[in-house]
Amino acid sequence: MPSNKRIPVMEIFGPTVQGEGMVIGRKTMFVRTAGCDYSCSWCDSAFTWDGSGKEDIRMLTAFEIIEKLKEIGGNTFEHVTISGGNPALLPQLGEFVDELHKQNISVALETQGSRWQDWFWSIDELTLSPKPPSSGMKTDWSKLDEIVSKLNRKSTSFCLKTVVFDEDDLEYATYVHLRYPMVPFYLQAGNGNLQETEPQLMLPYLLERYEWLIEKVMPNQDLKRVHVLPQLHTWVWGNKKGV
Repeated sequence: MPSNKRIPVMEIFGPTVQGEGMVIGRKTMFVRTAGCDYSCSWCDSAFTWDGSGKEDIRMLTAFEIIEKLKEIGGNTFEHVTISGGNPALLPQLGEFVDELHKQNISVALETQGSRWQDWFWSIDELTLSPKPPSSGMKTDWSKLDEIVSKLNRKSTSFCLKTVVFDEDDLEYATYVHLRYPMVPFYLQAGNGNLQETEPQLMLPYLLERYEWLIEKVMPNQDLKRVHVLPQLHTWVWGNKKGV
C-alpha cells in the first residue's frame, strides 16, 4: 500500500551531468530536498535552508516525485541524484528510494555525514562530504565514524569527498583520508565566487582553483589514493540553478 508520507522538495530537474564526487559525469536527474542541519558559509544551495526558497517547497509523496521526474525527463534517464540541503534529515526518503529501484532506476545521494538513516544501505552511490574549516561547521567525528562503520557492514558503495578552498581545508581533508584510508576519497576544488552570473567569467577562476589544488595534492605523501576533481557543472553553467 503506497504511503502518503510527504517529502519537502525544492527542485526537480534534468537530465544533466552529475558535477561532483564518485559519479562525476553521470547522466542523472536531480531531486533537491529542503532543510539542512548545517549552514556552511560558502553553501551554493543556501536557499534550501536559509528561508529564501521557502515558497518553492512542495510537499510531495514518493509517487508524485516519480511522476514529476518522468514528466520532465521522459524515458531519457535511469539514474536519480538526491541532494539538498541534507536529505539525511528525512526518514521518509526510504520509500522513494525503494520505488525508484522497483522501476530499475539507480540512486545517488550526497550528505555531510551528520545523520544516519537505515535507507543509506539502499543507495547505489553514496557520498559522505564532511565540511572543512572554511565552512564554519564542526565535524562530529564519532557520528561520522559510526556512519562509515555501518556502511562498511553491508558493503554499501560509498565514498568520502571534501571540498577544499585553502591550506586549512587541505589539512582537514588529509586528516579525513588518513582516518578512513580504505574509503575511496575525492578532493574537490571549492567555488568561492557564488555571486558571478556569467559562466564564461567563472571558468578562468575555477580553472585557477583546480590547478592550485592539483599542485598541492601531487607532492603530498599522505594523499596517494585520491581523486582530484573540479566542480564540473560550474565549468559549463557557472552558478546557474536547475542544471
